[in-house]
Amino acid sequence: MRRRFIADTWSPQSGHPTHAALTGEQAVHLARVLRAQPGQLFDVVANGFLHRAEVTEVRAASGNEQSAEVLFTLHEELEADAALPIHLLLAIFKFDRFEWAIEKATELGVARITPILARRTEKHLALAAPKRAERWRRIALESAKQSRRTDIPEILSPTPLPAALTRESAPLRILLSEAEQSLTLAAALTVSLNEQHTTYNVQQPLALAIGPEGGWTPEEISLFTTHAWTPVTLGPRILRAETAAIAALAIAIAHLNS
Repeated sequence: MRRRFIADTWSPQSGHPTHAALTGEQAVHLARVLRAQPGQLFDVVANGFLHRAEVTEVRAASGNEQSAEVLFTLHEELEADAALPIHLLLAIFKFDRFEWAIEKATELGVARITPILARRTEKHLALAAPKRAERWRRIALESAKQSRRTDIPEILSPTPLPAALTRESAPLRILLSEAEQSLTLAAALTVSLNEQHTTYNVQQPLALAIGPEGGWTPEEISLFTTHAWTPVTLGPRILRAETAAIAALAIAIAHLNS
């Protein structure tokens, strides 16, 4: 199995590119650790397309890591799995565990993650969150490469819950709620949005909201209800936020792929 990389630049910049390049840390790793040489073949993702790619030039770093560059000619496009149309709205909690959740959600294939500023998000975390957004995007990038994804999930900037709910347009919106005792996530995925009881289509976007430590406030639950979110349960146990996120994604993926 060929190693896979996600290109930093490519040309042309629209449509199917024919050339691509790795720069910075990726290029240094490829040049110094893997000792890439012209003519070697790798799998390279450029502009969302996966290609068999041939190394054409290796430019080692000259005192500055950012000057390293590995150039490729892109050959035939390869078959690749698309990201699952799942938008994870994840309330911000302790950063080490939050970052673990981003990493695993990326591995599972979510298309987008919005860090949510909830009422019970600790104040110091809410204040520090905007400065962490770029770090979270780097984590998603590294996780996408490790899991051999052909795309990188979009990590939005930390967003207050009311604003996030206002702009959410997914036809199926699922809220994990400790107050819900009977409707399971799997059951909710089969409920038709148009009340015709048709099965949820895997191509339709799904939004999934996970609360902070301490859960959503009653006011937030009311706000979700106003925006037509469906509350569901994962069962009788109280799970940590990051555990709930991964469990819910696994259930959704298993259901959508069945």
